[in-house]
Amino acid sequence: MNRGKLIIIGAGPGDPELLTLKGARHLQSADIILTDRLASPQILEEFANPLAQVIYVGKQCRKKNSTPQASINELIVYYCLLGKNVVRLKGGDVSIFSNITDELEAAVANGIAFEIVPGVTAALGAAAYAGIPLTARGHATSVRFLTLYRADLLSGEYWKELAHTDDTLVFYMSADTLEHVVRHLTENNIDEEKMLAIVEQATTPFQKVFTGSLYDYHLQFANRTFESPSLVIIGRVVNLHDQFKWIANSREDENYFPLPSENLSKAYHSEKLLKHAS
Repeated sequence: MNRGKLIIIGAGPGDPELLTLKGARHLQSADIILTDRLASPQILEEFANPLAQVIYVGKQCRKKNSTPQASINELIVYYCLLGKNVVRLKGGDVSIFSNITDELEAAVANGIAFEIVPGVTAALGAAAYAGIPLTARGHATSVRFLTLYRADLLSGEYWKELAHTDDTLVFYMSADTLEHVVRHLTENNIDEEKMLAIVEQATTPFQKVFTGSLYDYHLQFANRTFESPSLVIIGRVVNLHDQFKWIANSREDENYFPLPSENLSKAYHSEKLLKHAS
């Protein structure tokens, strides 16, 4: 059987110009592109092979119209077994809070060759476009990437340690649980000099950056809903935003990224796909 190849590409956090040259080259030769919701649509317009079939496999934090990971794995296997070159386009970087392991396991189990192309992860894109150096000298020597998509992911002891570390804390996929983040850190007496930044739709034309004290969170942000994706930065480095910000907040309230396809899982039934491929 003539198998195709799987290329897993990090598309960056939004700005299409943050795509790597290698990623662009692979997109130009792709037969099938399985793209995340958080990959810039402009990347596909500018760099994708015009003859490639583009399939949206977006996710949005357990929303009902998100594509199950199992369906994505099966699409990869199906098309690669047909001899197609498949690009799996992921927002940000492919190895940071990504389901790349599941996709690699599917490829290995079916004898499919693969390549991994890194991208600019959301933390680095958001920090750069917000003027917040994550390990600025005199402010932090380390940075931690975390997620709190569920409020019960971290233990009480770990929250205590986070509140007292000098590391910059970056929370992915945590806009919906931000109140829990703030509560746990303030209950553990986090230093008042450590500030909070929420970066909405980082590196896109609709980027907005909001900063403030964790202890004033309820006065400033408690009734606000943040657009997805939003990234949270906590630490002394946030104080540098006012000095080094180089992009004004967007005045528009739009979403740069498309919503997940509602009918993808209906259109591609895994058992039928695998049956036809065998």
